[in-house]
Amino acid sequence: MCGIAGLLDLSGRLAPERLAAIGRAMADTLSHRGPDDSGVWLSPDGHCVLAHRRLSILDTSAAGHQPMVSADGRHALSFNGELYNYQELRDELAGRGERYRGHSDTEVLLAGLIREQESLLPRLDAMFAFGFYDGERRALLLGRDAFGEKPLYYTHQNGLFAFASELQALTRLPDFDAGIEPDTIAAYLSLQYVPAPHSIYRSCRKLEPGSFLWVTAARGVGVATRYFSFTTSGATTSGAGTGQHTLDEQADALEELLVRALRRRLLSDVPLGAFLSGGVDSATVVALVARKLNRPIQTFSLGFTDTEETEHLQAREIARHLGTEHREHLVPVDQMALAGGLGELLDEPNADSSCLPTWLLSRFARQSVTVVLSGDGGDEMFGGYRRYFECAANLEAHRAEAAAGRWQVGWDYVSDRLLIFTDRNLIRLLGAMPASLAARLDGLRRDITADPRPLVNVLREVDAAHYLPGAVLTKVDRMSMRHGLEVRTPYLSIEVARFAAGLPADRISQGGTGKLVLKHLASRYLPEAWLARPKRGFGLPVRTWGAEEHLLGLLRERISDPASPLRQWIPPGRILDYFATRPLCYALYELWALVILECWLRSHPAVR
Repeated sequence: MCGIAGLLDLSGRLAPERLAAIGRAMADTLSHRGPDDSGVWLSPDGHCVLAHRRLSILDTSAAGHQPMVSADGRHALSFNGELYNYQELRDELAGRGERYRGHSDTEVLLAGLIREQESLLPRLDAMFAFGFYDGERRALLLGRDAFGEKPLYYTHQNGLFAFASELQALTRLPDFDAGIEPDTIAAYLSLQYVPAPHSIYRSCRKLEPGSFLWVTAARGVGVATRYFSFTTSGATTSGAGTGQHTLDEQADALEELLVRALRRRLLSDVPLGAFLSGGVDSATVVALVARKLNRPIQTFSLGFTDTEETEHLQAREIARHLGTEHREHLVPVDQMALAGGLGELLDEPNADSSCLPTWLLSRFARQSVTVVLSGDGGDEMFGGYRRYFECAANLEAHRAEAAAGRWQVGWDYVSDRLLIFTDRNLIRLLGAMPASLAARLDGLRRDITADPRPLVNVLREVDAAHYLPGAVLTKVDRMSMRHGLEVRTPYLSIEVARFAAGLPADRISQGGTGKLVLKHLASRYLPEAWLARPKRGFGLPVRTWGAEEHLLGLLRERISDPASPLRQWIPPGRILDYFATRPLCYALYELWALVILECWLRSHPAVR
């Protein structure tokens, strides 16, 4: 897990020394992602620079140093992530004549890219973002993992093509365009993140999950191309193309896949543990490690004092049941003082309120380990969100109206179930709905409504494509990497994902509850009464925090300052008028999104 950056001088105007200096400055902004080592490589032709900040996980010796260069000096790689099936690929490539200097996964990835280039990507069980320079073609290849666990931004301006793990590295480019469009602010306030391929800056883009991009000196910037998409089944009932017909058989198949994914993700040359919340996803991961693989493991949970809105007691119960070496970090309920600083830490605004507990938990775990396992992705893969079942119930209740075209399930889902500011409230706040955002949301609603597949499968696919990479995985990456902590999730293994995608609807949910196959597997290791508890998200203790009043006071204080950058995009009077008529009990997440945005704008380059 590291920080990467690079440049390709498409204009040929910059001296190689100047290009290398820019690359070094970009990498220096990513020191928190890679505190153990750094490196800068300049191509022999003087047109490409790759830079790297290293968090040493596999092969902590100098043999794992990056950027990694081929023996003939013509190819180089800057890689962020983990290649979990690297041992299988290593053996395969060795059988084709490849020879290795160390035992890092980076060396295997470099060898595979030299031989197969983008054709290698569908075979990777990995989380990654990389820049690979092919000196023979004078071409740069960027690639990103299937679900977007690792970030990758890029820009093309002033004759330079540049990429990096975080946007703040790109701001080190000469004459960087820090312009931000009002439409982008609106999209963030609606969705709680800036949707790919866009970024908060109009000059920069995200490489979308499961995609690659070629940039060549001869042809310039190519078109980002998909190599993977999570496409769910159209089957309603088991037995239709599933391969296993009973719940037991499907749980057996899932267990085999998860165990294989965990064996790969337990490989590490540094201390490794696991996040343990009160949820079934992380508990199942820990249970399989402790009981199926018989591996001792440290577990970490976060709790809030003086409130019932905390999961640490349930995590403690499971830790005792499984016999893990468990550690709890208890913090006061009122952590408002951290809210302002959180916006400064993000390279791009993210209004997921669980950023704060993730940041606290990551800081706590990093005191003991360098790598943790997590349950991220379990809800999208196996259908865990309550909104899926609420939406499905509404569809049944409005079946006749839907058939007559008077009610649309897409509008029911892409509503306050998913959005921070709904269409109506965004118009109240901003005065208008940007046409680009309206088109995006309406297109998503139409697609959901028109899709004939079972609704729970449609919604899983939608969230895996948008919400998971946009909010969840971005939160996990940024908050953990602020402490140099690597987070690995077995639920986003390619094999597990393909299994989950193929499940029929009746193996996802029945009777208003989800994760049927996963919970059936979990019941082999976890108490039934514990599994039957209602789902609780990993977030802020909102009912006892009194956060609405605190956040409104903080926001009012910030925007009353004439120097407040948020005033460039939203008049402060309009913000105050909006919340004057908005019941605060419904406004917590709206306030949180605006506070994070205001703090981010204060601490990052930004112009309208």
